[in-house]
Amino acid sequence: MKAIGNIKTFLSEVKAEMKKVSWSSRSELISSAWIVIVSVLVFTLVLGTFDFSFSKLIHFILKQGS
Repeated sequence: MKAIGNIKTFLSEVKAEMKKVSWSSRSELISSAWIVIVSVLVFTLVLGTFDFSFSKLIHFILKQGS
């Protein structure tokens, strides 16, 4: 029965803490999501460009040796 008491205490503490949370507005959430999406796309393009360039360079170097 002590476990049930611990669970009740835990849930009441969670409820109290959730009341203290400062939730973002919908517009803040949408603008933050766009920032993340654009950042991921830019990083993907940069990383893809480096990967492609180094792949071509290594292929060129290995082809020269044979």
